[in-house]
Amino acid sequence: MRLSALSLCLTLWAAIAGAFEVEEHALFGAADGRVLRILSTTDTHILRPLIDSFLDARPGVAVDYLSVSSAEVMRAIVDEGERFDLVLSSAMDLQIKLANDGYTRPHRSAWTPLVPDWGNWRDHVFAFSQETASVVLSRAAFADQDLPRTRQDLIDLLRSDPDRFQGRVGTYDVAVSGLGYLFATQDARTAESYWRLMEVLGGLQVKLYCCSGEMIEAVAEGRIDMAYNVLGSYARARTDLAESILVIEPEEYTNMMMRTAVIMRDAAEPDLAGAFADHLIAAAWSDPPAPDYPFPGPPATDRPEGASLRPISLGPGLLVFLDRLKRQRFLEEWRNAVQQE
Repeated sequence: MRLSALSLCLTLWAAIAGAFEVEEHALFGAADGRVLRILSTTDTHILRPLIDSFLDARPGVAVDYLSVSSAEVMRAIVDEGERFDLVLSSAMDLQIKLANDGYTRPHRSAWTPLVPDWGNWRDHVFAFSQETASVVLSRAAFADQDLPRTRQDLIDLLRSDPDRFQGRVGTYDVAVSGLGYLFATQDARTAESYWRLMEVLGGLQVKLYCCSGEMIEAVAEGRIDMAYNVLGSYARARTDLAESILVIEPEEYTNMMMRTAVIMRDAAEPDLAGAFADHLIAAAWSDPPAPDYPFPGPPATDRPEGASLRPISLGPGLLVFLDRLKRQRFLEEWRNAVQQE
């Protein structure tokens, strides 16, 4: 991700001062008007069309948009007590935790009934996308062979030619990435093949990344041949890289996360926060979705059927692996698998 000068300054300041780290910071709209502060894990350029259309109807309003990692969301809100009006995150479990721990406020409007019950947790957490955890492959590296369609296919392929794939595979650093941790714990709940795959990746000196964007770039630029558990929406959105990468959704099961919005309990602009949440909901869940809806496919109004697509359920079950001892044990097992000495 390219950082603007402002973003770079903010990141350097955060490193010095010990504050939460900002990846991108952008101000949209009237500089002297009411300001809606949004803390988000979604890259600024992806949500910009929806921010612009929101502001078009509100000429006296500005949006102060900070893009951070999901872990930094928790650091900013919980550890440092920073005040924002709205938090948007791909880490569903951390959003549920914010709501469960009393950091958010309920919201009801004419638009919220559009969200299916499974995408709305107690009128505090609202889904506005469904996105797959995918495998991204280098077209050049896999040009002359059958593509792996399942995790077992991938395991067999990597084991069959370890010299070829040594240092050429990547995945999330789940100790750093909230979304990576969510995907990993859901994988571990679903199939034993996850741990076998992690051991294989560990034996190949897997490279660890903070975010999907970095993994996609690494594959496209030929630094690695395969990245596991990448956001498929981000990969497909990179049409400029279509000739360099392939996006595979494992056939035995593909986890689907929901990007969600929460309005903060101490929001300085709760009405604006509610209006922006409604704007996201209307864009995502209207039939058809809004023209400026930025994700490759609108969320389904019905739960996807079939064994391959497995939406992660939005609810208190996500808190299980956020328990301090459970998280510690999971990370220890994960490190033993992927950071082999």
